[in-house]
Amino acid sequence: KAFSMTGWRIGYAGGSLSIIKAMAKIQSQSTSNPTSISQYAALAALNDKQDFIYENCKIFKKRRDLIIEIINNIKGINCKSPQGAFYIFPSIKGILGKKDHKGRVIENSTSFCNFLLDKAGVAVVPGIAFGMENHFRISYATSEEELKKAGQRIYQACKELI
Repeated sequence: KAFSMTGWRIGYAGGSLSIIKAMAKIQSQSTSNPTSISQYAALAALNDKQDFIYENCKIFKKRRDLIIEIINNIKGINCKSPQGAFYIFPSIKGILGKKDHKGRVIENSTSFCNFLLDKAGVAVVPGIAFGMENHFRISYATSEEELKKAGQRIYQACKELI
């Protein structure tokens, strides 16, 4: 993730031989192998200059803090700051049971995300997909401008819930 290769599903580990062997047993039964393109990209990333990582960390921290501030100003939504990743998981417990502009009840993370897509034109992912019902996932791997727009749309849509 530090190299912005999200979704490429490649990584490595270091450790004692017994631990690595145990990891290999489990890993070989649960995932397939990375593509050759992913392997070459990872090799290039690890062998190239890495100065940009510190600057990118600052940029992503700023984006994270921006979207969390916007989201935490929405009544009924609460979000803790993650330590890593490119996304946040706000809680919508204070939104559940409210009705949208069409009279539909916000019952869970899926109905909330459908509401945001329908009313605000913002695509987010239901928390149930990650075992976190009553939460939703927002990626902040985009520009500050896009985050501000999306955050404002979410804010406005939620303000209209009754």
